[in-house]
Amino acid sequence: MGVKFEVVASKVEEVTGGPLMPSEVAVTNACRKAISVADAHRDAMVIGADTVVAMGNRLFGKPADKRAAAAMLRALSGKTHEVTTGVCLVRRSTGDLAVFAETTRVTFRRLTARQIRDYIDRVPVLDKAGAYAIQERGDALVRKISGSFTNVVGLPVERLRAVLSRSQPAQPP
Repeated sequence: MGVKFEVVASKVEEVTGGPLMPSEVAVTNACRKAISVADAHRDAMVIGADTVVAMGNRLFGKPADKRAAAAMLRALSGKTHEVTTGVCLVRRSTGDLAVFAETTRVTFRRLTARQIRDYIDRVPVLDKAGAYAIQERGDALVRKISGSFTNVVGLPVERLRAVLSRSQPAQPP
């Protein structure tokens, strides 16, 4: 997008579900992250994002280990799930706030135990919701997507670009 940025990790604890819908989980976590960082960077436009993978009411977070990752991939195998990214933009000095969620439907191929094992051995999955990264050998897992590819990666760039263009102050002629 041609935007200079700095990555600042927040130290907030993420909510993991409970009575919340997947989009509510993603937006809540995104806002908690953005507001936490914005408190220390008052003049910056801070973008917080959080991505969740869900099939029905079941949320697939980051797997604890490779065994949990394999179980997640088995559960997603041959099925369609939704990837939702919540995004929160905050600028404390001006009070600017924009919040949205983007959802993409992802259909997995039917995966064999060997394909799952090979994927887990080749891709670092332990920090990925749903135990996969579409941008890293995703073609081995994914049959089709309906919606934003960048959303599945973790940041819906197309929608973010549109929201940022509306939130920027007009430039003098």
